[in-house]
Amino acid sequence: AASDVYKRQISFGGVFFMPFIKKGVFIMLKGYKKYIPFKPINIPDRTWPDKTITKAPTWCSVDLRDGNQALVDPMNLEEKLELFKTLIDIGVKEIEVGFPSASETEYEILRTLIEGNYIPDDVTIQVLVQARAHLIKKTFEAIKGAKNVIVHFYNSTSTLQRKVVFKTDMQGVIDIAVEGAKLIKELTDEELKQYPDMNIRYEYSPESFTGTEIDNAVWICEEVMKVMGATPENPIILNLPSTVECATPNCYADQIEYFCRHISNRDACIISLHPHNDRGEGVAATELALMAGADRVEGTLFGNGERTGNVDIVTLALNMWTQGVDPKLDFHDINKIKEVYERTTKMKVPPRQPYAGELVFTAFSGSHQDAINKGKTYMEETHSDYWEVPYLPIDPADVGREYEPVIRINSQSGKGGAAFILSADYGIKMPKAMQVEFGAVVKHACDAKGKELKPDEVFDLFQKEYRNVVGPYRIMNHKTFEEKEEGEYLTRVHFEGEIKVKDGSLVKIDGAGSGPIEAFFNALDQIGIKGYQFVDYSEHAISVGEDSKAISYIHLKNPQGKDVFGIGVSHNIGYASLKGIICAINRDQPGCVRDDTMPCLLYTSPSPRDKRQS
Repeated sequence: AASDVYKRQISFGGVFFMPFIKKGVFIMLKGYKKYIPFKPINIPDRTWPDKTITKAPTWCSVDLRDGNQALVDPMNLEEKLELFKTLIDIGVKEIEVGFPSASETEYEILRTLIEGNYIPDDVTIQVLVQARAHLIKKTFEAIKGAKNVIVHFYNSTSTLQRKVVFKTDMQGVIDIAVEGAKLIKELTDEELKQYPDMNIRYEYSPESFTGTEIDNAVWICEEVMKVMGATPENPIILNLPSTVECATPNCYADQIEYFCRHISNRDACIISLHPHNDRGEGVAATELALMAGADRVEGTLFGNGERTGNVDIVTLALNMWTQGVDPKLDFHDINKIKEVYERTTKMKVPPRQPYAGELVFTAFSGSHQDAINKGKTYMEETHSDYWEVPYLPIDPADVGREYEPVIRINSQSGKGGAAFILSADYGIKMPKAMQVEFGAVVKHACDAKGKELKPDEVFDLFQKEYRNVVGPYRIMNHKTFEEKEEGEYLTRVHFEGEIKVKDGSLVKIDGAGSGPIEAFFNALDQIGIKGYQFVDYSEHAISVGEDSKAISYIHLKNPQGKDVFGIGVSHNIGYASLKGIICAINRDQPGCVRDDTMPCLLYTSPSPRDKRQS
C-alpha cells in the first residue's frame, strides 16, 4: 500500500507533484488540521477599540505597480498614463508607478513620466525595489530628474520565509535590509549632487510583516531608521504590509498598536499600511489599523492586486465619507473612474462592489423598496440637513449615480418599488392606499414574465390598468353650475350631462349636491349606479405651462365594501375628478372596457428625472 501511495501523483493546474512522504505515509495532517492557526500577540491594554477614524490618512495608490503586476495583460504605456492621470484627478498625492529595475518596460514608463512632465509638482511618485544592490542601482538610474520621489525598498522578514526561502535567522534578514539602506543613502547623496532640487524620501517594508514576530519587526525597522537618519523633520515611511492576510482584522490592529508603542522615535516615522484581501477582510483590517495608530494607506482602485487583491481605497474613502469624515479623495463621478479602470486593466468591477457596482444602489425587495420610498418622501417633506434614507448608506448623488434606477422591479418587489419608479421617472404620485392595488398588478406581471420589469414596462402597466379604461360607462358631455339663494349658507352644485351606458346608448342624467362630486353621484343614481362610497381624493399637475394637465386619484368602496381606484386626466381639475370616479366604477364592472389607443400619460415637458439631470 505504501508503494502504491508513493506512485500516486497530484495534479494542480496541469503540473504534477509527488506528495510529501515519510516512510511510506503522508506526513501532512488531513483537512483543516494541517493549518497552523495564527497566534495573536498579547496586548491586554489595547486602546484602538475605543478610537474612531476622524481624519483621512495619507493615500498612496499602488495601482500602477501592485495592481499592474497582477493583470493577465499588464498595462501598456498609454493605459498607464491614462490611469495615472485619473489617480491625479481623484486627488491621490503619492503614486507607486512601478518596479523600474524589474524590466525595461517598467524602466521606460517611469522615464516617460519624468521626461514628459506628466508628474504635477504636488504629486510624489514612488518606486519599489528589493533590498539588493544591483536592483537599487538600476532604480536610481530610473528616477534621475524626478522632483519628488519615494524610494521604497523591502525584504521579506517572516518566520516562514526565513525558514523555507532564505534559510537564515533574523540577523541575516536584518543585514540584508541594513546593507540596502546604506546603499540607498549613498546613492541619494550622489543623486542630490547632480540634481540638488530633487526631494528623495525613503520607505522601508518588512515584507510579510503580519507573519513576522512583532519584536523582530520592530527591531529590523529600528536598524533601518538608524542608517537612514530618520528625524521628525525628515521621517521615514515604515510600511507594515499584511502581504498575505492570515488572521482576523483585530489581530492586524493589535500588531500595529504594539508596533507604534514600541518603535523608537515614533515621531520620526510614518506608519503605513499595505493590506491584502486573502480572507476578504482587507477593508476592515485597514480601518482597525488606522484606529490603532497608522498614518498612511497603500491600496488600489476597486481592490485590484495579487490573488484576492489589495485593499480597495474607493471603499475605504467612501466609508469615511458616510461617517462625516472628508477622505480628501474625489469620487463624485464613480462611473467615469470605473470606466477608465475597466478599460485600462481589462478587469470588471463586480455588480455588488461597494459604492461602484451596478446593483449597489438597487433594491428588489418589497420591504426595502417601501422603506426607500418613504425615506425619499421624508427627505422632501422635512428638508433634512442629513441623509436619512433606509437601506442607502450613502446618497447616490455623491458618487454621481443619482439618476440611475435605485429601485428595480421583479417578483420580490412590493408596492413601494412600483410607486417609486412611477414617481421618480414619470411624476405619477399614487396615494398610499392605491399603491397596494397597483403593486399586486405589477407582481402578477413579474410572475408572468419571469424576470425583471423595466421602468417603461411599469409605466405601461399603469397606463393599461387605469388610463386605458373607457367603459362600460363614459361621460360624453356635461356641465356643472352653482346656485345660492339670498340668505342661504350653503351653495348647491348641479350636474347635468350625458352618459354612455352598457348597451351603448346615451342617457341624460342630472343631480345636485353640496359639491360637484356629490352632485355627480346623485346623478349616477338615475342609471342604477348606487352603493359606492367616496373615500379619498388627491391630485397634482402632470405637465406645466398654459396647456398643463392634472391627474386625479379617486378611492371608492364598492357596494360590497371592496376598495376600488381610478384616475382621471384633464386640463380641468374638476372634470379630472369626475373621470376618476367613472374610471374606478368601470374597473369594478365585470365588463370593464379598455382602449389601448388612449393618449399616453407621458410628459410633454421634461420628466422629473430629466429635470434633475439638466
